[in-house]
Amino acid sequence: MNAVTIVIGAICILLIAYRLYGTFMAAKVLKLNDSKPTPAHKLEDGQDYVPTNKWVSFGHHFAAIAAAGPLVGPILAAQFGYLPGLLWLLIGAVIGGAVHDMVVLFASMRRDGKSLSEIAKEELGPVAGFCTGLAMLFIITITMAGLSLVVLSALERNPWGTFAVAITIPIAMGVGLYHKKTGNLKVATIVGFGLIMLAVFLGPNIQGTALGDFLTLEKSTLALALPIYAFFAAALPVWFLLAPRDYLSTFMKIGVFVALIIGVFYVNPAVQFPALTEFINGGGPIIAGPVWPFVSITIACGAISGFHAFVGSGTTPKMINRWSDVKGVAFGSMLVECLVAVMALIAAVSLQPGDYFAINSTPEKYAALGMETVHLDKLSEEIGMDLEGRTGGAVTLAVGMTYIFTEIPVFKKMASFFYQFVILFEAVFILTAIDAGTRVARYLIQDFGGDFIKPLKRTDSLPANIIASAIACLFWGYLLYSGDISSVWALFGVSNQLMASIGLIIGATVVLKIADKRWYMLTCLVPLAYLYVTVNVAGYWMITNVYLNAESAGYNVLNGVLSIIMLILGFIILVTSINKWLKLFKIPQAILVEQSQKEIA
Repeated sequence: MNAVTIVIGAICILLIAYRLYGTFMAAKVLKLNDSKPTPAHKLEDGQDYVPTNKWVSFGHHFAAIAAAGPLVGPILAAQFGYLPGLLWLLIGAVIGGAVHDMVVLFASMRRDGKSLSEIAKEELGPVAGFCTGLAMLFIITITMAGLSLVVLSALERNPWGTFAVAITIPIAMGVGLYHKKTGNLKVATIVGFGLIMLAVFLGPNIQGTALGDFLTLEKSTLALALPIYAFFAAALPVWFLLAPRDYLSTFMKIGVFVALIIGVFYVNPAVQFPALTEFINGGGPIIAGPVWPFVSITIACGAISGFHAFVGSGTTPKMINRWSDVKGVAFGSMLVECLVAVMALIAAVSLQPGDYFAINSTPEKYAALGMETVHLDKLSEEIGMDLEGRTGGAVTLAVGMTYIFTEIPVFKKMASFFYQFVILFEAVFILTAIDAGTRVARYLIQDFGGDFIKPLKRTDSLPANIIASAIACLFWGYLLYSGDISSVWALFGVSNQLMASIGLIIGATVVLKIADKRWYMLTCLVPLAYLYVTVNVAGYWMITNVYLNAESAGYNVLNGVLSIIMLILGFIILVTSINKWLKLFKIPQAILVEQSQKEIA
């Protein structure tokens, strides 16, 4: 099979899904109505609640949700062959991820932009609200520190990358000020994006200069700088730094993958992997577990991800200008992210299996596979660094994309440049999720802590915002600096998909209360049933085979205990929600819809 076939098929499926299923969700299930003001208009404060152009909102939302997941997850899951990952991406994104993101954003806007824990409290009761808030605080802290570790690896002793990433901050602030003052988005976009691209291409020239030496930073320094940046991104008005930076970064993100799509059409690389590999039953060198449930755990963002619920009930609902924008911002962003993940998968499976496993396996595990590398030595020489044993997925994506681009004759001698550019691109990709995620963590802390310290709950209070932002950055900044996050990073896959299950539970509750037909609830219940079972099977497998197995290299009692706690929290929320649904089913649907309208009037 050739890569072009996969790309054309994926684009067609996603376009049809957006046109048909997205419209059905908007018009029939959620009944989006532009005659009502959105929270951005009702509560406009110039700080968090700011009516925003739909394309800027799309740019912010896409940049925030599309972090390491759609880049790294599909590459790691290629261990199973190209087919499991491809099927999960397309089916999971349309049936699960796009619906999840849309109903969570709608549910939050319906409650004036409140976080998912507050929505759970109001829709399902205080017990579910407390469990949801606790789970969200745990997951967001793990996520921010884990994503930051990836950025540290990309920017460590890399002055070009550090310069290009850092320069996006003043550029974004200038764009935000100009757009706020003039309202001219077109000029702001052209100038801002042009300056970012100029910075990227000028980056290599600073190496060896005084500025380059200044920006050649160690991990310990970067581990302090990232939380400081995130603090300002979380505390400053959303229009000043966060939204314009994410908006401009989206052009780079989408632009790179559009270039990759064009490259794939030009080169038409053959898919070197089989549909299924010998590791579908487990025992692989990258993912030890079987293809199910672990393909759905390894590939989160790109198919369905609980992290999206943080953004969909955090920054984005406070920015939406019209209710009809929800379809493009939430449903559309998820499908675009799915296409990004498909392209990452293609970059991986276009490599020879021997080269792929040599990059993603430790030397000991690779030697046991009995494979031989094909093009890896040549690629290492052209790029200028040893590529073997660089696990984690990021390097594989950079190598795969470099391999495709350099097959175009005019780029034949530019392997080193493309490799470094993709590494930089990945850092920018992830950093936009870090700043938005920290702002969401600030909201969570204000919601959760505000129940005990009332002034902290006020999002219009500068001292409250500063305190909550500082607490959020201290939480994940400590884990990042100390390196403790590495001991619990394996929890992220299961806990992230558990968070998605919680989002679908709350979405199902809202749909049941507002929809004209009860069966519309199946739009949430079908993906929920699959995901909840998958999460619990994966969690049980990890607990029994890894965390609490003294003979396993991943033996870790703390990880086992934390996994059990997370699964218990999810079970409590599910039982509470089923009890709520049974009560709601006793009320005639017409009366239930009328009550729900009065409830938020």
